[in-house]
Amino acid sequence: MSQLPHRDWNEQLKVGFIGLGNVGAKLAGSVLRNGFDLTVRDLDSSKTSEFIRAGASHAQSPQEVARSCDVVITCLPSPTICASVMEDDDGVLAGLSEGKIWVEMSTTDQQEVLRLAQKVQDLGGSAADCPVSGGCHRAATGNIAILSGCEREVFDRILPLLQAMGRQVLHTGDIGSASILKVVTNYLATANLASICEALVTTKASGLDLATAYEAIRISSGNSFVHETESQVILNGSRDINFTMDLVLKDISLFQEIAERHHVPLEISPLLIEIFQDAEKRYGSREWSPNVIRRLEDATGLDVHAPGFPAEIVDDEPEAPGAEVVTTRN
Repeated sequence: MSQLPHRDWNEQLKVGFIGLGNVGAKLAGSVLRNGFDLTVRDLDSSKTSEFIRAGASHAQSPQEVARSCDVVITCLPSPTICASVMEDDDGVLAGLSEGKIWVEMSTTDQQEVLRLAQKVQDLGGSAADCPVSGGCHRAATGNIAILSGCEREVFDRILPLLQAMGRQVLHTGDIGSASILKVVTNYLATANLASICEALVTTKASGLDLATAYEAIRISSGNSFVHETESQVILNGSRDINFTMDLVLKDISLFQEIAERHHVPLEISPLLIEIFQDAEKRYGSREWSPNVIRRLEDATGLDVHAPGFPAEIVDDEPEAPGAEVVTTRN
């Protein structure tokens, strides 16, 4: 994988990364690959050891990460876990000081981001919520999209770092705005996945060739990012998109909470939650999310597979320097 052009700020900025899961490890890999001084922290030592071998430093606690780094990035599975990492006795807040920046890259609740951001600011630091979108395969290559909610001054300071991790970087407004938009995009992706499952099973029931159906959808108005990625691993049978049932439920439940907070009477969202709750109960919390199609396969007795599709999605675009996406419609 190619390395982006070297920049002076790479050597000056010390970056701490907490949470080396499916997405976090790939984002941290981009940070390290592009010349930043990186310190990592994860409860799983096997994940940190790979980074140490590649030249990263290791911290014994989130507090140590905050003490030794200028920017602390968290990328964690849930708001509850993030709160613990931030607020425990040996957490990030215990090591944070004036001038440092906390960057939250998890998919999380806006209200929780605002609460923790206030604690960071009370210590003289700054905060930004910077969730990513585009799939693990694009996180691995540094070509993922990043949404960033924070003061413009903070955004300008962390933009070079964000550009090393992502291809397109959008400043969404104040702290918390990116968290809302990320949940919105994940809700839309989930709705698309559910409809794709129905489309593929109905196509199979009609006796049509599934590979032909895939191409028909891909070149038509029914196409989408979710179809071009998740439909392929569905048809392969691996259903491996590096995203699990419990994470889908977390995201769409957060979306439902936002709607309820603002008194929006949704109709599709509650049904999606019911569908994925049922799938989680049947197949397990850690089952890959595209296997929600099994509900329809089980109900119909149909096997929705086709030859020639990959078991996992790989981003074949070369890594390119990231750029800010500028909104022109305001």
